[in-house]
Parts: sequence; C-alpha cells; structure tokens
Amino acid sequence: MKFFLLLGVINGFLSVALGAFGAHGLEGKVTEKQLATWEKAVDYQMFHAVALFVTGFIMAKFQSGSLTAAGWMFLIGIILFSGSLYIYSTTAIKTFAMITPIGGVAFLIGWILLGTAIVKYL
Repeated sequence: MKFFLLLGVINGFLSVALGAFGAHGLEGKVTEKQLATWEKAVDYQMFHAVALFVTGFIMAKFQSGSLTAAGWMFLIGIILFSGSLYIYSTTAIKTFAMITPIGGVAFLIGWILLGTAIVKYL
C-alpha cells in the first residue's frame, strides 16, 4: 500500500516538474508539435499518479493480487508511455514513439484490474 502511495507522490512531483520544464525550458527549442507531445506525456503521468494513489488507498482496506497488479501496470505505463513520449518529443527519434502504445496497453490493463478489484471488494 505505502509503496503505491509513494509512487503516486513521486510521479505527481515529477509530472509537475516536467510540466514546468516543458513550459519554460523547451519553449522555443522544440516545435509546437513536440511541445504538445511533451504535454501529453505530462498529462498521462499525472492522471496515473492519481491512479496509483487510488490503488494505494484501496489497498489500505483490501489486499488483492489484482490491486497489486494494477499498481504495477500503472507504473509500467508511466515509464513506457510517458517516458517514451518525453524522449520522442526531445529527440524526434521515431523508435521511441513505437514504444508508446505498449505503455497505453499497460494503462488499460491497470484500469481493468483496478475495476475488477473494486467490483469484487467494494
């Protein structure tokens, strides 16, 4: 439980810091499209930082393998989806953009697992 709550804190912090960096540090250094891609990465990282909090809070009441798996899927999604978009938006190397959908699938699996746990335990 604490682990996913701390991951939520870390990813919330990082998404704010990376959002500020994108707005102030990248402006004028990358194209508008690249900046929009950076912002998408920040948005999804923050959404899933909140998902990690929700997972951790539910785990305080119920221990479930699907909750644990959901938390891991959210973390993997952040790394693969947002991480690949951060790199792609600053390098324009298309290989990184091809990793992004794998992170998106991890997010989807995480939401399904979280939903399953909620239906089962709440």
